[in-house]
Amino acid sequence: MEDIVGIDLGTTNSLIGVMDAGFPVLLADENGQRLTPSVVHIPENGETIAGRAAARMRVVNSRSTIYSAKRLIGLRANDFAKEDVDLDYELVRRRGQPVRIKVGAREYLSEEISAFVLQKLKRDAEGALGREISRAVITVPAYFNDAQRRATKRAGELAGFSVERIVNEPTAAALAYGLDKLKSKSKVAVYDLGGGTFDMSILELNNGVFEVLATSGNTRLGGDDIDRAIISDVRFQMSDWKPEQKARLRDEIVDAKHRLSTEGEVRIDIPFFQGAESFHVDLSRAELEKIARPVVDRTRVHCLRALADAKLEPSDLDEIILVGGVTRMPLVRQFVRELFGREPNVSQNPDEAVAIGATIQAGILSGAIRDVVLLDVTPLSLGIETFGGLMNVIIPRNSTIPTKAGEMFTTAVHNQRAMSIKVLQGEREMARDNWKLGEFEIEFEPAPKGVPRVGVQFAIDANGILQVLARDTKTGKEKILEMKSAVDVSDEAVEMMLAESLDHAFEDVNERVWIEAKLKAEEMLAAVESGLKIAGERLDAMEKETIRQCVLKVEEALEVRQTAHLKKANDALDKASERLAAIIVEKAMDESSPRESIEHAP
Repeated sequence: MEDIVGIDLGTTNSLIGVMDAGFPVLLADENGQRLTPSVVHIPENGETIAGRAAARMRVVNSRSTIYSAKRLIGLRANDFAKEDVDLDYELVRRRGQPVRIKVGAREYLSEEISAFVLQKLKRDAEGALGREISRAVITVPAYFNDAQRRATKRAGELAGFSVERIVNEPTAAALAYGLDKLKSKSKVAVYDLGGGTFDMSILELNNGVFEVLATSGNTRLGGDDIDRAIISDVRFQMSDWKPEQKARLRDEIVDAKHRLSTEGEVRIDIPFFQGAESFHVDLSRAELEKIARPVVDRTRVHCLRALADAKLEPSDLDEIILVGGVTRMPLVRQFVRELFGREPNVSQNPDEAVAIGATIQAGILSGAIRDVVLLDVTPLSLGIETFGGLMNVIIPRNSTIPTKAGEMFTTAVHNQRAMSIKVLQGEREMARDNWKLGEFEIEFEPAPKGVPRVGVQFAIDANGILQVLARDTKTGKEKILEMKSAVDVSDEAVEMMLAESLDHAFEDVNERVWIEAKLKAEEMLAAVESGLKIAGERLDAMEKETIRQCVLKVEEALEVRQTAHLKKANDALDKASERLAAIIVEKAMDESSPRESIEHAP
């Protein structure tokens, strides 16, 4: 059986593991360290280094030492504001292009930086096992979009791995906690606050089957933000920062933050910080918590949103588990305890839980573990724009993946030669209010409206990557949209999308109902006008007058834009024209003309 390793590619630290005799084992480097800092140092001359040795270089040459690259992976220049990131190295932002990291005269994509970290993990694993490793499962935040997942997969491939699966971090953590042993229908919340990302997921477990009911999060919210908030405190301000000074201070602050999880007060002491002068500051846990609380409070909205999406109350949960090194902070544990009204489960090492879960998932794929199934979800609805500018959902939000769904569409215009497929993601009723992931056209033979049929299929694979196929059913001709850089948007935009869908729910639904009624009215008016020309002579004067009066009421309702009146007028016209429709059908049958069933354009 060929090994598949599990990898937690973290913002701050990364880990790698493999199944051994039925147990997940995290592999250490040559110094016996399981945690590998996700840091890369690129010297002007010489070999690139990654891990602990690279992290030490931050205080020597911070401009050439890259950290927190995961926060940039899969992002483009317009996905975040420049002030949203506080990094010692230089970013290159060209509108519409992926963000690049500049070191000297060279530029790197963030996945290329991550690949150096993964190569280090690969070498360490091969050294520990004494054999070559080529297959891997890699975890990502549940809220990573398609572009970020693809970039993560590419990082693995650049490092020499065949990436078998991209797994959501909270779901991996549930595996690590052994939650498959809970009773049937158990509900579990996973609160995952790491160095650079936050995820909140609600899972349901049934006889070894893991299903994510809902997920919410922010890929740029984590311990890094607490570190930045501490550095911004007035006691740490200097008039003229040097990058190396800031790097040294950051390291000391991180160490102080860790110690304050078990101590009440610590002293930050940096000798020869400014020439011969040393730097001394006392920091208490209470002071740290005052600085960190606004960052921790930003996780609240995601917790409540995930619960609402899962249609659950905190009391419905059987377990709340904590993942990510930041959850060691007493402040975070108190926050979770108060929010959910119960003690969180802290039985696992929060730094290692995701890696353990990734390793277990790797064991499932390799066949080393059986009787466990892992199901993830897609965080936002996917669909296409249909006639009238409406969003037609193909795969609803929080659908279990991998999944596949499709619908049949037809034309709304006579002799139409092509159909434009606009792929959308979002929760709004109108296409214009959602994100356009891509667009392509499929051509077909011109025909009367309603005759051509185009099947549109959405498929999301186990890595959460979307593929869209459109096929002309008459000729079998098809096109596939390759989603190479889908949904390159910031998590602030994701949060805004969900918030706006709630804020505008009433107006959106009203507008959708109006447009659907308007489309139906326009279609009926055209059909009645055509029908009267074809078979109007077979109606008596009273029948024709009734139809004309109903037509006038529909036109009046359209003019004043009154939805309720329009729906009522549509129903009246539909009923008044029933005999006309029957006459047309009878006439067509009498003429023995072949007739195909016609479906309305959506």
